[in-house]
Amino acid sequence: MTRAAFKAAVVQMVSTPNVEENLAAAARLVAQAAGQGAKLVALPEYFCVLGMRDRDKVAAREKDGAGPIQDFLAATAARHGVWLVGGSVPLGCADPGKVRNSCLVYDAAGARVARYDKMHLFGLELGDERFDESATIEPGTEPRALDSPFGRIALSVCYDLRFPELYRILAVRGARVIAVPAAFTLATTRDHWETLLRARAIENQAFVVAANQVGAHPGGHRSGGRSMIVDPWGVVLAQAPDREGHVLAELDLERQLQIRSELPSLANRRPAAYRWPDEVPA
Repeated sequence: MTRAAFKAAVVQMVSTPNVEENLAAAARLVAQAAGQGAKLVALPEYFCVLGMRDRDKVAAREKDGAGPIQDFLAATAARHGVWLVGGSVPLGCADPGKVRNSCLVYDAAGARVARYDKMHLFGLELGDERFDESATIEPGTEPRALDSPFGRIALSVCYDLRFPELYRILAVRGARVIAVPAAFTLATTRDHWETLLRARAIENQAFVVAANQVGAHPGGHRSGGRSMIVDPWGVVLAQAPDREGHVLAELDLERQLQIRSELPSLANRRPAAYRWPDEVPA
């Protein structure tokens, strides 16, 4: 049975190259959120390894279903009785030089209930910043959502946020909460983050639970923070300050149903009239 309302939390981290330090920080922050009544807690993208160089992330990858990072997520969820969106974890794939950037979800008993592999890979050339995730990440191929006591939860990771068709598919499949673990850059957080999160919430009439990295990481990368929870009307219910920490908000699923009833934009879709172009101009 879906709960009428519940508390969700987003954890904001300054991850380092040291996995043990990152796990300790995540453990402390999840405990704090659970202690304040959170039943759903989300960690940011690569919460365990973000400060590493790309080749070190590949070296730190784990086999699917086995490894200390995955053991930590399962144990943490069970210890606090929370549903835990485990940010993302580098998991092995067929290419020995790459990983899957995988968002793993654990239920309140510590059982893994979902895996989503990041589909859209980030590339950026902006001033001195250069990123090419395709050099070390193999993209996922399927959208993913899961059923929970809080309704159906859609999974995504960071750069996926810029692709609204992914979220529309998941909303049509019944998603009521959208999870967005991220490591948005400082520049893109300042200019785009809130706008994109609120747009995804409004157009899909869904709650958005977005946990971002914050601050400086080794290698010159800076994350923008401002982790937030947005309601289906586009109202920001909670936003983290620009430091390590967490914020909580109550998600009222009855209010969500009211919004969807009073402004039935999902029901008013006309999929038979939509045609994708064969090619998108550069």
